[in-house]
Amino acid sequence: MPKTPDVRAVLHAAVEAVGGEDRPGQVEMAEAVRHALESGEHLLVQAGTGTGKSLGYLVPSLLHGKRVVVATATLNLQHQLVERDIPALKDAARATLGEVPHHAVVKGRGNYACLHRIREGAPDDQGTLIDVPDGSLGAEVVELREWAEEQAEAGHPGDRDSAPSHTERAWRQVSVNHRECLGASRCAHAQECFAELAREDAQDAQLIVTNHALLAIDAIDGVPMLPEYDAVIVDEAHELAARVTQASTDELDPAIVERAARRARSQVKGVEADNLTDASDALADILARTEEGRIDAPEDTLLDVLALIRDAARACLSAFPKEDGKSEPDAGRQQARGMVDEVRKVADRMAAKGETEVLWMSAGRNEKRLHIAPIDVSASLREKLFADKTVVLTSATLKLGGGFDPVARSLGLEPGDESWSSLDVGSPFDYQTQGMLYVAKDLPLPGRDGLEEAQLAEITALVEASGGRTLGLFSSRRAAEKAAEEVRTRLPDIDIWCQGDAQLPELARRFAETPSTCLFGTLSLWQGVDLPGATCQLVIIDRVPFPRPDDPLMSARQRLVEKRGGNGFMDVAAHHAALLLAQGTGRLIRRATDKGVVAILDPRIVTARYGSFLAASLPDMWRTTDRDTALAALKRLDAAAATAETAGGDTPID
Repeated sequence: MPKTPDVRAVLHAAVEAVGGEDRPGQVEMAEAVRHALESGEHLLVQAGTGTGKSLGYLVPSLLHGKRVVVATATLNLQHQLVERDIPALKDAARATLGEVPHHAVVKGRGNYACLHRIREGAPDDQGTLIDVPDGSLGAEVVELREWAEEQAEAGHPGDRDSAPSHTERAWRQVSVNHRECLGASRCAHAQECFAELAREDAQDAQLIVTNHALLAIDAIDGVPMLPEYDAVIVDEAHELAARVTQASTDELDPAIVERAARRARSQVKGVEADNLTDASDALADILARTEEGRIDAPEDTLLDVLALIRDAARACLSAFPKEDGKSEPDAGRQQARGMVDEVRKVADRMAAKGETEVLWMSAGRNEKRLHIAPIDVSASLREKLFADKTVVLTSATLKLGGGFDPVARSLGLEPGDESWSSLDVGSPFDYQTQGMLYVAKDLPLPGRDGLEEAQLAEITALVEASGGRTLGLFSSRRAAEKAAEEVRTRLPDIDIWCQGDAQLPELARRFAETPSTCLFGTLSLWQGVDLPGATCQLVIIDRVPFPRPDDPLMSARQRLVEKRGGNGFMDVAAHHAALLLAQGTGRLIRRATDKGVVAILDPRIVTARYGSFLAASLPDMWRTTDRDTALAALKRLDAAAATAETAGGDTPID
């Protein structure tokens, strides 16, 4: 039997397989992850952009000998792992391992086509089976149905990522969520079910790739979504607390309650469904008289309405006909029951809200909706994940204010606790020579009314000096649109694209492919956008991205920290801002040949007491507050990029 190779040997072969080169930080990370998996000690690893952290944790995971779950925050990273990194790693390991461990992907049920819905039909709100819609939507649904049948015949996974191009509405016609599913024991198509086959495949896998939400549902909510595993690697770990919170958030509005009542009406013969409709009307009435925002102490009338909805839903469930066990399961009944039961559970949770949860109301154009979420998930993570499994958390941004303690504390790991250790393996990039951080110290403080003339003039001067080539990261959609409008007027020869002009992937593609252009946008551009090369030589950040003072969840967290004797502003607002700033500045240097300037138009980075905490969270770029220095650097970079583009090469580093 061949000897199990060491981590370094397999890592070297895997790096060669993907056309990379050995990096000291990647090797150091792989050894540290191996030690954590063997010792059971939790590990936080900051691995800067360019380190190759995916292989840094995949290699020791593959060699661990026990099942390891890898959880990501984004579909892009999940796709990269499954389609590129893991196959390359297994090919490299095959030469030295007697048998290469199997890997599998586990996604939520709604990510797979449902053969029962496709073959038996989808019920409408009254429970009546509906025909395929007409027009373009109908064409999409027909194409998806044909694709799903082809997938089933060929034994392929039938998941959404491999489906033909489609809209969200079309996908809902061929899929079900967990509440609507009949269950493997009751579905006539269970033997071919894509979701069930994926879970069976995972039972045979040593390495499982999933997302933060499913990990949270499995580990924290106790709903079995994953096979039993020994350890978990959390990539994009700076997102974990937010994703766990999101997975634990429930919503309720009159339309949701009314929809459940309509579906129940086709199954329930008494007045119970009508009573649920009446409860929906009562909710609409009380929400019309409720102010938007956090609801600290719900009025008795709101609590009474929530209790009314809960009790009406419970009575409705009791009125559903019982399955006789002889006839085929009724999909419409199953789905109606699922909707009513979900209304019951959410209303019950909201009516019983305690100090550990926050309730708030949002107001859209045509609807008012209640939300409820846990204020703090650190205790749940500590008790239900870290207490049971070995956990490795990694990201390019885990150190805030120069240390790991703020992020560790937010995830349930106490500073000084010997159960965890941390490691910063750095980055292969030379930030001091590749990047400049310019803070516009002489600008006025950002105002509540958005961008003023001083900021707009500064943005224009920076964009003009850089010849375009600018990624603008703004704290609000209104600020991004105003900046785009003004710069278009003042610099008509430079193309300015703004988030909302087209789908974000299309805008990113245009920006990457077209020299001397600008892309302005909001939160979705701050993280996960990879734009290497001279197309992005300037990143503008309009202001420190503190959460809005009226953000229900963030304000509730600040108040809870203060109630426990902590500093709510530093532990919540500054933490949030530092993390986003680190992610935003990280958009600039994406490869060893990149050069550029990050311009922060908020003087508080260098003037406020908390500014040092924010500054210490950013990459170690050369720093200045001198405007002329920044503009001169941008002009040199633009000239070099233009010369390189004319010659057909890259922008020279010097």
